[in-house]
Amino acid sequence: MSDREAPRRRVPGPARHDRPDRPSGRPRPGPGARPARRPSAARPTAAPRTIRLGSPRPRLRLVGVALTLVLIAFTVRLLQVQAVDASTYAAQADANRYVGAVLAAERGGITDRNGVELAASVDAYDITADPTLFTREQLKVDDGPEQAAALLAPILGKDQAELARLLRPANKELRYVKLASRQTPQVWKQIKDLRSALSDKAEEDRSTVNVLAGVLSVESSKRVYPNADLAAGILGWVNADGKGGGGIEQQLNEVLAGQDGKIRYAQSGGRQVPTAGSTETPAVPGSDIELTIDRDIQWAAQNAITEQVEESKADRGYVIVQDTRTGEILAMANSPGFDPNDLSGAESANLGNAAVQDAFEPGSTAKVMSMAAVLEENVATPGTHVVVPNRLHRGDRLFKDDIDHPTWYLTLNGVLAKSSNIGTILATGQLGKDQAEANEVLHSYLRKFGLGDYTGLGFPGETKGILAPPDQWSTSQQYTIPFGQGVSINAMQAASVYSTIANGGVRIEPSLVRGTEGPDGTFTPAEKPKETRVVSEKTATTLARMLESVVDDEEGTGTKARIPGYKVAGKTGTANRVDPATGKYRGYTSSFAGFAPADQPRITVYCAIQNATEGSYFGGQICGPVYKQVMEFALKSLQVPPTGTAPARLPVTFRP
Repeated sequence: MSDREAPRRRVPGPARHDRPDRPSGRPRPGPGARPARRPSAARPTAAPRTIRLGSPRPRLRLVGVALTLVLIAFTVRLLQVQAVDASTYAAQADANRYVGAVLAAERGGITDRNGVELAASVDAYDITADPTLFTREQLKVDDGPEQAAALLAPILGKDQAELARLLRPANKELRYVKLASRQTPQVWKQIKDLRSALSDKAEEDRSTVNVLAGVLSVESSKRVYPNADLAAGILGWVNADGKGGGGIEQQLNEVLAGQDGKIRYAQSGGRQVPTAGSTETPAVPGSDIELTIDRDIQWAAQNAITEQVEESKADRGYVIVQDTRTGEILAMANSPGFDPNDLSGAESANLGNAAVQDAFEPGSTAKVMSMAAVLEENVATPGTHVVVPNRLHRGDRLFKDDIDHPTWYLTLNGVLAKSSNIGTILATGQLGKDQAEANEVLHSYLRKFGLGDYTGLGFPGETKGILAPPDQWSTSQQYTIPFGQGVSINAMQAASVYSTIANGGVRIEPSLVRGTEGPDGTFTPAEKPKETRVVSEKTATTLARMLESVVDDEEGTGTKARIPGYKVAGKTGTANRVDPATGKYRGYTSSFAGFAPADQPRITVYCAIQNATEGSYFGGQICGPVYKQVMEFALKSLQVPPTGTAPARLPVTFRP
């Protein structure tokens, strides 16, 4: 290194702040720094391009106004739904959700006088449906009603087309239809099982439709008659609407029916929603009816008349058993009858109660009323002599008895015992100074005995028979009515005549109902029947002794009605019968009426058979045995002892 002194390293000095008097922005160059280059003046730099944005305020205002309007609309609608029209919308919701149904009241039972059940109600179901659940919107098929009807028809035994019509009603808003009434629990179970099977299949296979989802049920009851056709004419039946269609069921329908209730419940998919609540007005059960009849005596009467009608190949027959002291009917049997449990096999002519609905000419059983008038008016006594020729001319008619005979010399008692038409005409002719007056007197007694009027039973379809005023009696009727032709009655009227004699001459209106028992167990007896004095007790007692001769005397016409150990009072009848189809006489009405014991009467039995076509047609021959069979059973059943007195044995004939 030369002795020349090496250059010294420049050490930078401490930083210096710009003085305030130096312009800012241009720092002072340090030592050795290169001076800054000035920009060239030949090429000026372009100014940057600026984008100006619009003001956001108008848009915000527009959005705010739109949101406000939407909120206002929602608010108004909410106020309308929840405040102004709340009840309307609630009702519409309920209409779509809730289903109403009738709760059928349990029908009262019917028993005999001893409490034996004759008609009762058992659990059943009304099969119903909601038609709105069978629409295409619900099932996604067009033929939902038809499919459902095809499944239900064989189960319910209904017509398939009719069921389909019910499930597709004209009223599209209809929510309730009844498909079948009073079906057994087994039928409803079969429908439920089928509905469940379809539901399970629909869950597995989406193409399957449960067309029975809308089929529902309402608990109801079904009428049953435990004794089948026993007393069917009295009881009647209940129709498909649950109303009485005949007999006591119809006559006392309001008492038996009670009052139906109502239920309204939520449903979904055809099923009740238990948690949605329901409103219910309970049904009030009907009252029970206690009849006057005795089931055992009714059975005996029905069995006896059925056997005789079949043996005689007759059109029909009836038997009535009545308590002579109270007027209560112990039995009222008809043959042929019907089974109220199944009316499908019954003939329309056999429905009803022919014992009060059939009107017929009574024949000789009516002679007891003629004799009552003669005795009461004191124009003759049982021993009065009556000469009875074989033929009797009156007006333009020639009258005869049922058999040809020589001139009979009969007492008045004998006229009744031998059932002489001619003798009866002669006896009743003494009731007035002329035939017109005699007719007036006889007519008044016939009316007192109840002819030409209703019996008082109030039974549906009852006939009051035909009894013309005496001034309208034809020339023939003036003489035929005394022996039971030219006048018509029903079987109950005929029985009541003999009960009047047995009751000492006092007519008691017959009765079939002893009382009613309400749902609370309170028993209300029936009103006491009306009583009317027809003849004196003396006349009634005399008539009873005369009627004994009909049965006891060997010359009487009613010997087949004898009952060992008992005194029997009775009368036979064989009348020309008017055919109801043609209005002309054809065949005969055969009958027997009487009471026992004759001296202390307890029971009246009346039997009539219409148009017997095989064997005898005389009343004593075919109705006498029926009378005996029924009377014997009734006396034993009621434990009526024999009186032990000897028969009166009044004279039947006299020597001229």
